Amino acid sequence: MRALLKSRDAASHSPQESESLPLDPLVARYCDDLRIARGLSRHTLSAYQRDVREFQRYLRDQQIHDPCQVSPPLLAAFLEHLHRGGLAASSRARALAAVRSFFRFLKQEGVVNSNPTVSLRSTSRARRLPKTLSLEEVTSLLDLPHRGVPEDLRDRAMVEVLYAAGLRVSELIALRMDQCNLEVGYVGITGKGDKQRVVPIGRPAVAEVEAYVIGARPMLLKQRSSRFVFVTRRGTPLTRQAFWKLLRARAQRAGIARMPSPHMLRHSFATHLLQRGADLRSVQAMLGHADIATTQIYTHVDAAQLKKIHTACFPRNKSRR
Repeated sequence: MRALLKSRDAASHSPQESESLPLDPLVARYCDDLRIARGLSRHTLSAYQRDVREFQRYLRDQQIHDPCQVSPPLLAAFLEHLHRGGLAASSRARALAAVRSFFRFLKQEGVVNSNPTVSLRSTSRARRLPKTLSLEEVTSLLDLPHRGVPEDLRDRAMVEVLYAAGLRVSELIALRMDQCNLEVGYVGITGKGDKQRVVPIGRPAVAEVEAYVIGARPMLLKQRSSRFVFVTRRGTPLTRQAFWKLLRARAQRAGIARMPSPHMLRHSFATHLLQRGADLRSVQAMLGHADIATTQIYTHVDAAQLKKIHTACFPRNKSRR
């Protein structure tokens, strides 16, 4: 029977140190299986890997060195350990999903004869409505006055495209020149799990990208070449952190009280489309959701808005105040 855990020497490392250690061969094969068989994105794979490593550390603390010794009560104790450590319900649910799939892999490989996670109930996970900006807030963010620097043209184009196509920030900063068809008005996106989709961006976004590509991008590159659309003065693509900072700075200039995250603009894109009559399947395709159930949360946002309107305007509500 193969050992689930690494040598005792590894057990003496802190969680932070363990992250930098070489992967357990079995965990490495598990991650390869996830990547190849399920096509998970790099970020999801990284999260699952961290969760399984945390599970391994917990088992070492419990003196468990064989996966066949893992029982449903032990798994429940692990989840309680995560809860006491302050992990959010959504993160605990993801950790359970990672451990479930890990044991499915172990059974598939013949390491265990049964899967102890089968009888374990899923962690309760409150479904939070996504935070969105109002149309007025988005308009004020997009219509900021021009500033006479190349970075301003770039930043305007980035925010416009992010909202116009409902992109993830990772998709925006990785956008390549060969993925843009400005004549037709669409961008080709490589999303989670390397899945491809085509999303229209509309005339305002096309105009902003054209203005940036013609009037600012050559000044930033300075005779250099880059396959990425949005670049810095070093000729490199922006990082997620850099885009987050520029978005917050533009929100402050626009007088928006709430500091929007890039994902808030993606949520706003979906919500505003549905509020104006877009069908759910079309929004699903543009967002790149594999499951329409993920897209359906935006219908709850719309319903919440309708309830607010009903509460404020329905005469019978006023008569009972």
